[in-house]
Amino acid sequence: MSVYKEPFYYEIAFGFVDVESQMDLFEEFIDKYSKIEVTRVLDIGCGPSLQLRELAKRGYEAVGIDMSSEMLAYLEQKADEEGVTVKTIQTDMINFDLTTQVDFAFILMGTISYVTSNAEFLQHLTSVANALRKGGLYLIENFRLDWRPERLLGPGSWTRDVQGVKVKVIYDIQVKDALEQLLIETMRMEVNDHGEELVFEQQDETKIIFPQELLALLELHQQFEFLGWFERSRCRKLDQADNDNILLLRKR
Repeated sequence: MSVYKEPFYYEIAFGFVDVESQMDLFEEFIDKYSKIEVTRVLDIGCGPSLQLRELAKRGYEAVGIDMSSEMLAYLEQKADEEGVTVKTIQTDMINFDLTTQVDFAFILMGTISYVTSNAEFLQHLTSVANALRKGGLYLIENFRLDWRPERLLGPGSWTRDVQGVKVKVIYDIQVKDALEQLLIETMRMEVNDHGEELVFEQQDETKIIFPQELLALLELHQQFEFLGWFERSRCRKLDQADNDNILLLRKR
């Protein structure tokens, strides 16, 4: 069974982020670099989005897009339980269209890697540009800057235990096609839910876009200004490549 069809366990597995501090940082980026007032925000590939729920609590209009109906239903349910409103739209992140533009957009946890060709990446930028007001920021988290094999490829795992539900995540990244810069990522969730043992696994194709390749694509696309590579946990530009990062763009 697919990992992305299990939003409750997925949220436990990836719930290690201090969301309040993360959203404080996003607001710091907005204060420093946005040219427009921000009242409406977009999470691309949102999943259960603790981030949108936190931003909605802070008074923003929150919009999330995702292909997974299970993730979106869970997000709406949790938002309702928390007394906030999050608008959800089931669509892919390559070709999407919003009826109302947003002032700030973001894509988290390396989700940008699921764009599997340069043509798709350019179309993705067009969709984001159409959805974002002029002067608004597009924040991309965990772009694969450090592509050295020892920093990118191979297995890894972590475990989280929340109120009697234990979730172990095991992942592996391998090269599929070096010429096309494609990877195969395998993720497995091993769950112990109060004694019930469950396993969910899926495999996805992702792409490396090299840092200088990205800058060339942005120049070709022409609708975004490159503001820099930043540390993931503070508003400070990187001194060297790090896969924990924030890429900040601003719509021209």
